[in-house]
Amino acid sequence: MQKLEAPKQMRKERTSPLLPVTAIVAARNEARNLPRCLESLRDVGEVYVIDSQSTDATAQIAESYGAHVVQFHYQGGWPKKREWAMESLPLAHDWVFLVDADEALTPELAREVLAAIQNPNCDGYYIALRMYFLGRELRHSGAAFEKLSLFRRGKGRYECRLREQDASMADMEVHEHVVVEGKTAKLQHPLLHHNVESLSHYIRKHDEYSNWDARVWLEGEAGSRELAPSLFGSQAQRRRWLRRKFFAIPGSPLLFFFYKYIFHLGFLDGIPGLIYCGLQGIQFFHIKAKIYELKTQAPRHGRE
Repeated sequence: MQKLEAPKQMRKERTSPLLPVTAIVAARNEARNLPRCLESLRDVGEVYVIDSQSTDATAQIAESYGAHVVQFHYQGGWPKKREWAMESLPLAHDWVFLVDADEALTPELAREVLAAIQNPNCDGYYIALRMYFLGRELRHSGAAFEKLSLFRRGKGRYECRLREQDASMADMEVHEHVVVEGKTAKLQHPLLHHNVESLSHYIRKHDEYSNWDARVWLEGEAGSRELAPSLFGSQAQRRRWLRRKFFAIPGSPLLFFFYKYIFHLGFLDGIPGLIYCGLQGIQFFHIKAKIYELKTQAPRHGRE
């Protein structure tokens, strides 16, 4: 179980929000990104920043923008940060909008969201990400992502791909995806995603992600029944299918780099594209190395 602290109250109440949704922003040491994110959410009806005892000014910045600040104390297992927030917090609105601290809502997307939530026949919406890496928009490099970020409260939840987890695997959902009960659609305007402005921060985060990935892939996707790898499924399912195929190939980290850099034209994204594709291949190598480590540790642990 996680420890629930009372959210700090907003400094000013909105009586008639422009966008009647609840935004949930997961954060840890995001003082560099958070102002841009929260500035873009000023007209959102309710904003929760779910912090993980940041050692920088994350909490203070969130309070200055009038957000509810809740400290999340992860003790392993499931749920993780965003699913816990959806299950535990008294959300004020009927629609939930999941936003990362390095993302920003545009006015065009805000207007589209406002229109979309009036549709009684749709329960969730996929939103594309416009990726920025080291200050440059990545138009290639296989960096076209979409997420089911907007959905009716009570209709969406995160899939659980690995129930036995610990703090070394990050305290928020890594590559788990939201599953919605009901009809979904896709919005046209993207969220702005400033993927990295500090390589050190990026590398630290992805080291935790690779710990989680290694455990998931070692267990053979046992927890992916709802979004099983499939060439003809959603984007998340197609990516899982592709990664599974790559894992079976010797030298796959290098091949994955060339897949991103050559096949997906990452070279057209300049030096940021080269670095991004290189780090993607390195991430793949880290996952495979950690899978090997877990396999070699298993017999030793069994003898103890």
